Parts: sequence; structure tokens; C-alpha cells
Amino acid sequence: MKEFKIVVYFVFIVFLVSCKSGKAVLNSGEINKDISAKQLIRENSKKQAKFKTLQARVKIDYTQDLEEQGYTVNLRMEKDKTIWISATLGLARAMITPKEVSFYDKINNQFFKGDYKLLSNLLGVELNYEKVQSLLLGEAMFDLKDGKYVASTSENSYVLQPEEQSALLELFLLMNPSHFKMDSQQLMQPLKKRFLQVDYLAYQDVEKQILPKDIKIIAVENNEEVIIAMEYKSVSLNQDVRFPFKIPSGFKEIVLDDTP
Repeated sequence: MKEFKIVVYFVFIVFLVSCKSGKAVLNSGEINKDISAKQLIRENSKKQAKFKTLQARVKIDYTQDLEEQGYTVNLRMEKDKTIWISATLGLARAMITPKEVSFYDKINNQFFKGDYKLLSNLLGVELNYEKVQSLLLGEAMFDLKDGKYVASTSENSYVLQPEEQSALLELFLLMNPSHFKMDSQQLMQPLKKRFLQVDYLAYQDVEKQILPKDIKIIAVENNEEVIIAMEYKSVSLNQDVRFPFKIPSGFKEIVLDDTP
């Protein structure tokens, strides 16, 4: 289970780099302390990424227990439909669709195929395709129009948080005053000693789309901490892409305990 959990973090977080070498977006915006939560949500919704497909090569540095590993993967996405990654030489491959999460690993001859309930329990956050895709693009993981939020400021960011925080899940969204995309998304589950922080360290303008450039992830459960840093290598938008995915015969299925 522990090994598979590491794989899930890798598969989940590797999708977060969806950017192109382009013009850097400068953080030149000034904080307006009188801005309302409704205004922030409206400005944020205007900046949602608009493209059909994306493909890129991504370098990931993964650190756990002071041990660091590096990966280079191919990433492809068809917006709202499919997210696909493939490690070097196809040794591992994953595909996420609105209905299903699939993964196979040729090194250990194993595969996983299931719904979002299992991954939600494993990562401690209720997931679906839309939430994963939003995280990839520097957009809010939760639909901000569905709840009531209050606005405040913290150093160089706006802060949105639910008007009433849940005892089970506390949420803080830091928004950039220059372009109103996410600076950071922080999810805490104090009772389960879980914490997930996604920091968008820099953005860039790619074909008139503001997309993440540098991202750092910190995931904590009890005393275990995983840190993932990502560096884009290249990306192209709106090109024809394929999503080859076939689980090899003879592989052993990974079956998870779906209890929370």
C-alpha cells in the first residue's frame, strides 16, 4: 500500500505542470483591500484557460524521507476529456478521464483501474476530473460560485476562504493580484492530520493563456511528507494528440481498501 500511495501522489501531482516556455507574467498588481469576495471570484473566472489540447515534456523532482528521485514524463491533455502521462520508454503510463483513473507499471508488472472514490480516500480530498484539471491550470479546485466566501489579504496575495470552515476540511485559496489566478491552494484535515499545499511560484503567457510555470507541492499525512518540484521542458497547444493506453496481459491488479 505504501508503494502504491507514492505512485498515486506521483501520478496525481505530475499533471500539475501544463505550461510553455513563453513570456513571463510579472506580479505587478497592487492589493486592493476594499475588493470583495464576489469581485475576486468574478475576476478569477475570467482567467480560466481556453485551449483544446496540450502536450509537454516535464521534469519532476520527488522528495520523501530526504531521498530525492527525478523523472521525465510526457504529458498530454484534451481539455475536459482526458489527461495522459507516460514515463520514459513507457515504463509507466496513466490516464484519467471523467469516469475512470487507470495506471500501469511495467517495472513491477502491476496495474490499477478504478473510480475517484478510491483515490479520494487515499489522498484525503474528494476528487473528480474537474478538480484535477483545475489544479493543473492554476485554477481553484472548488467551484467558487457554489459557496459563500470571505476575502482578506496576506502579504502579496488575496485570500479567499469559506465563510464557515468545515471541521473536516479547511480551505484557503491565495489569489494573485496581477492576473487573479491561484498563488496557492491549501487544504487541511486536522482530524486526520493531512495537509496539501499547491504553490504556483510563477506564471507565463502562452498564446494569450496565463498558465503555471513553476509549481511546488507539499503533501503531509501524519509524519510523512512528500515534496514535489516541477520544471517544464516544452509544450504545444491545440495540436493533434493521441492517448495510447493498454494494460499489458498478465499484470497483477492493485486492489485498494476503499474504507476512508
